[in-house]
Amino acid sequence: MSALPKHPAPETQTVTKTRVACDGGKGALGHPRVWLSIPRETGWVDCPYCDKRFVLAEGAGDNH
Repeated sequence: MSALPKHPAPETQTVTKTRVACDGGKGALGHPRVWLSIPRETGWVDCPYCDKRFVLAEGAGDNH
């Protein structure tokens, strides 16, 4: 996996799947649910709405 970008994410969550959903987590104050795919090359993805970073756990499988 490559290094994380230098800018800090407002929130980071370690996950075990390469496909994750984000809705901002604030109920009515959140954002529309989006499905994101974590590229194996980087091992992480940022939500385009809230910038929450999802990091693939070390040794995680490719299950959806």
